[in-house]
Amino acid sequence: MKRIQLGNTVFEGENDVYLLDGETTALVDTGVALPDVRKELEDGLAEYGLAFADIDAIALTHWHPDHAGLAGEIQAAGDANVYVHEADAPLVDGSETALFLDHELQRETFDRWGMPETDRERLTGFFDAVSTDLGGHPADVTTFSAGDAIDAGGVALEAVHLPGHTAGLTGFAFDPRDVPDHEPIDGADATEELFSGDALLPRYTPNVGGADVRVDAPLAAYAESLARIVDRDFDAAHPGHRERIDDPSLRAATILDHHRHRTRRVLDILADEGAATAWEVSTALFGDLSGIHVLHGPGEAFAHLDHLADAGVVEPDGTAYRLVEPEPDVDALFPTTPLDDAVDGSDG
Repeated sequence: MKRIQLGNTVFEGENDVYLLDGETTALVDTGVALPDVRKELEDGLAEYGLAFADIDAIALTHWHPDHAGLAGEIQAAGDANVYVHEADAPLVDGSETALFLDHELQRETFDRWGMPETDRERLTGFFDAVSTDLGGHPADVTTFSAGDAIDAGGVALEAVHLPGHTAGLTGFAFDPRDVPDHEPIDGADATEELFSGDALLPRYTPNVGGADVRVDAPLAAYAESLARIVDRDFDAAHPGHRERIDDPSLRAATILDHHRHRTRRVLDILADEGAATAWEVSTALFGDLSGIHVLHGPGEAFAHLDHLADAGVVEPDGTAYRLVEPEPDVDALFPTTPLDDAVDGSDG
């Protein structure tokens, strides 16, 4: 297995594409369809004597352009099979339009969040500036669901559905002993590792609520996904951005605890300020935002407010939310894991 790192100035920083070059040749994710990134991926493959036309299969962790953007172009070059979870397939094959291109969906979403007009204009201006090439060419896709097996580069990948960041986000579990040229973990006899996409990242917490506005109860879904990662106790995780995670269970438990802390902050804001919209809660949490974070901030706030509303802790008041249970048991709003006592998270 080889990791090819690609630049990314639009979203969360460096993207990781994983090359599996055994009996056949496969990629896990592809990077965004921008000229500089396309050239980086071409150069990265060329170091191993490969070109787009040599790729037999692409396993996509999710539909976001920085992970799936080049899939259609690579497929066109060599007829690669493109695999994606059934919930994200419409945004890869082009049968649905993503938020950054769907003006009606933008209006409905921004109304629901209580976003002021000037900030809508800032965000739509950002979308207009970056959306020309982001999505790349649509791909003909082969869908899978949780538990299905995919043959990628001669390696059996088990689809581990981890929704929250997107509806169809999927990690791929594999036995590293089956992977040619795989770098072993120091001192460990690894038997199960995970390509985690954006479900698990090493340096920051993946966005929920704004990253895919199609997800119902996004925070609840993501919390369950994190608990699932803890329970599987993978030996390592290979994320969609930046470096390998050598203790995925601890990292997942830490992110889960982060969301408990953030929920408490949201409750404090409502207790201090009274009824507030997702936008107002976002401003209190994150301050002034720019670029894609103008989407992610209120989306994250909405995910927490929506989670609290489902639990009866807050109730909608127009587009705002009003606190009705001032001292809820926040821990009871999230799944428990064996590592909860080992983490001391914060809202960072």
